[in-house]
Amino acid sequence: MCDKTAPTFDEVNALFANSDAGEVWGKAVSIVRRINPDYGFSPVRAVFEDMVALFRGDYPGYAPVKTLYHDLGHTLHVFLCAARLMHGVHVSGTPLRDEDVTLVMIAALMHDIGYAQTEEEESGTGAQYTQCHVTRGIEFMQRYFAAKGDPAGHSTRLAPLIRSTDPGYPFAQIEFPEERARLLGQLVATADLVGQMADRSYLEKLLFLYLEFNEAHFGNYSNVHDLLRQTARFYEITREKLDSVYDGLYVKLSAHFKDTMGVERNYYLDSIEKNIDYLGKVIQREEAAHFAMLRRGGIVDKLQGL
Repeated sequence: MCDKTAPTFDEVNALFANSDAGEVWGKAVSIVRRINPDYGFSPVRAVFEDMVALFRGDYPGYAPVKTLYHDLGHTLHVFLCAARLMHGVHVSGTPLRDEDVTLVMIAALMHDIGYAQTEEEESGTGAQYTQCHVTRGIEFMQRYFAAKGDPAGHSTRLAPLIRSTDPGYPFAQIEFPEERARLLGQLVATADLVGQMADRSYLEKLLFLYLEFNEAHFGNYSNVHDLLRQTARFYEITREKLDSVYDGLYVKLSAHFKDTMGVERNYYLDSIEKNIDYLGKVIQREEAAHFAMLRRGGIVDKLQGL
């Protein structure tokens, strides 16, 4: 018997249509109000507007962010996934305080800001900072809040949360001031991984990621097709990390969707597994056929025009 409460195909697709900053903000507001209807959005709203301006090149002293994979869209995906994940954790029996919500949302917004370049750093795309972008992002965050006087003391508490997204820094070595802060770090790190891999154009965007890695001389990929082949193994490693290091928090997304859409289902995990299943079909083919199978977003055409 059909579940009449199940969302439609278009409603599920809309979950991952996160290219419009204004729409993403509206979605995040509606989610956070389910955690606390009286939550004060002003501090996060200010950071949201500044980070959007920075990516677009409207932030004083900074050029537009030029990395094609780690772009504004990537940050918006992670930001919204973080909001949904927090709500799932909250309704699953771990109540989150307003302060927790604020820190997670700001960390999600700033987690990749280390790719941004000042007007004096405009050589390259910013991808050359791949291996140190998290450290650069923390330094930017510290300057940002220092300039505002940091009345809420965000800077010290945000640093370990942003560090949690650093794939080259062992999570166990991050110094969290308390166990609650460790949970928040797990939330941000989980949203970073799950949010990007659930993107409907994730496979196509891997072509952009290869350009970033190539510019940074990072990874051991013979070509873009090799990166596609190795991504299947990357997912296996990532899933193990999500389950162990981050305590399987991603499963809490099911509680979010039960509360908001009436179906206890993890649409993020569904989307990721569809991506990986399709990737398996792509890499079974000859390299010459790979691009023809990656048709979303006009990304292949853009890549070939670079």
